[in-house]
Amino acid sequence: MTWLLVIAGALVGAPVRYLLGVDAKYRLGGSFPWGTLAANAAACLVLGFVARGAVDGGLGSHVHLLLAAGFCGALSTWSTFSYELLTLTSARRLAVAAGYLVLSVAGGVGLSFAGAAVADVVF
Repeated sequence: MTWLLVIAGALVGAPVRYLLGVDAKYRLGGSFPWGTLAANAAACLVLGFVARGAVDGGLGSHVHLLLAAGFCGALSTWSTFSYELLTLTSARRLAVAAGYLVLSVAGGVGLSFAGAAVADVVF
């Protein structure tokens, strides 16, 4: 049962990640990795909510597996973030790379705390 929940979450998370990337490229264009940033930011927000909800007992273990391991695991992507950061630095776009790094890490942590704060209100 556990692996089915993870797969079910991933079946939604992976297409959402892809569609965020396509939409970001269409709307914003350019060579900045907006799609990966948006997907990782959304995953951090949801994961913060789910983690706090699971700790506080508002969310059961099945929902936690579905959303944390499945959905957020497929939605977020450390490898693509790392690759894009490497690509930006290799192209000597150091200011853009630094901005992407800081925005991704600080924004992700901030959004995780924001998700947890929302869970505090809900649960």
